Amino acid sequence: MTATSIGRANITGVGFWSTRLPDWEFTRAVMRGEAALAENEQSRPTPALLAPNERRRAPDTVALAIEAASQACRAANCEPSEVRSVFASTYGDLAISDYLCATLAATPTLLSPTKFHNSVHNAAAGYWTIGTRSRAAYTAISAGADTFAAGLLEAATQLICDEGPVLYVCYDIETQGPLATMISSRGLLAAALVLDTATTQGCTTIDLQVLSGEAIETKLHSTTVANYLRHNALANAIPFFEAIAAGGRQAIDLPLGSDCTLRTSLSVSD
Repeated sequence: MTATSIGRANITGVGFWSTRLPDWEFTRAVMRGEAALAENEQSRPTPALLAPNERRRAPDTVALAIEAASQACRAANCEPSEVRSVFASTYGDLAISDYLCATLAATPTLLSPTKFHNSVHNAAAGYWTIGTRSRAAYTAISAGADTFAAGLLEAATQLICDEGPVLYVCYDIETQGPLATMISSRGLLAAALVLDTATTQGCTTIDLQVLSGEAIETKLHSTTVANYLRHNALANAIPFFEAIAAGGRQAIDLPLGSDCTLRTSLSVSD
């Protein structure tokens, strides 16, 4: 096994949204055992950043991603229009993919241009740049089961090479239709981080290493949040966010490929 050091990043803002976890502060309290899951489920967030017309057109993936991204930028006190961004999703918008396939098979002339417009993998990033009027660079990626780690590595690499800040957003929704027999994801989940080279009081610092020659499978702890979200495609990200919530010093290994692991060593700055 060989270890390659990537470098250090500081997490200055965090965003989080799921149907019973509406923001990071509440999620953090649940992860620390200080609160219970919200009793009422929300169907989807309503991101104020989008204009009403854009908000109505936006699919769940976009609403999720932009809500988490907005939370993270507010927490980091950074200007959304000026921050570079990385958007990552394991499967993209599976509801629209199912609609497109079903419509093309049955009534192709009735295919919705808006649905088609929203089907591309960078749709959430595109809506983000429209809503923030940003001209900053963005990246939209997918890496299957290794998506969370791959996106985090991409964001950290951009930060280290060009300095920050960099916004990292990940999100996934439910599989639908025939696709659900081949791939599995349940529930709605989005999370976001603002990474920076600058250190702020109480921020979480992460040192990243890529371990080659060793693959891992993430084992979720039996916690309230892990149990609630364990069937979402991004469930292997939960231990990382639980480590942020817990504070102190921890090392979290994230799957990055058939023979690679992303090791993240977290500590809280004074």
